[in-house]
Amino acid sequence: MDLMAITSLIKNNVHVLGNPDAPETLVFTHGFGTDQNSWKEVIEPFTGNYRIIVYDNSGGGKSDPAYFSANKYDNLHSYAADLLDICRDLDVTNAILVGHSVGSMISILAILEEPDRFKKLVIIGASPRYLNDRGYIGGFEQSDLDALYQTMNDNYFAWVSGFANLVMQNADRPYLAKNFADGLSAIRPDIAQSVAKVIFQSDHRSDLSKLAIPTLILQSKEDVAVPYAVAEYLRDHIAGSRMMEVNAFGHFPHISAPQEIIRAIRSFI
Repeated sequence: MDLMAITSLIKNNVHVLGNPDAPETLVFTHGFGTDQNSWKEVIEPFTGNYRIIVYDNSGGGKSDPAYFSANKYDNLHSYAADLLDICRDLDVTNAILVGHSVGSMISILAILEEPDRFKKLVIIGASPRYLNDRGYIGGFEQSDLDALYQTMNDNYFAWVSGFANLVMQNADRPYLAKNFADGLSAIRPDIAQSVAKVIFQSDHRSDLSKLAIPTLILQSKEDVAVPYAVAEYLRDHIAGSRMMEVNAFGHFPHISAPQEIIRAIRSFI
């Protein structure tokens, strides 16, 4: 492994788990406010038969903050480039990508850039655009997002607590929201604000029709961050895709209901 590869793997805190001799590779890409540990329970049943790659997106988890620049990471293509760097350095081909939330769009952009590296895609709580538009329900008005950014700026840690409870749901298990809040709190507030704006202002609807690999869309019964209509939009605009409602509530079904996600992935791959 050359020096550039080592740098790439350190930059994004990459870990290779599971069976190193397995013929197939699973790559997991996390969403905003979480890190690779969010996949811990989902990964476990696949460790015997797959090589598994997990990593932290730049600006999150234990990725090296020295490599993060708001100017560089001002769009999701930069995160997709990181994912592709990891795949090149670990000689990933014919892999199955699993993405959550913004990790789903990052995965789609990576596939479009180097399609031969991937053969299947699973996306969870994905959205190509969070803003409402004419004929499109994204879930947010610009005024909603402006208020969110202002609250993040005024009192980041107060925002963290409220946001974590709102999107995690599952109030009967408050430790889930607390764990998510802890993850958000660990992110430098300026980085969190920068990343949030990139995510919530993005629009990748035009990329969906270019996707040409089997895709499974997983959607919770209720998700305040991503309305059900968004999952239906994805299904209708990704050719040959399959949509499945999972028996879970909130934006993080892989954390709150991992067995549901495991069953769905198994049925697909």
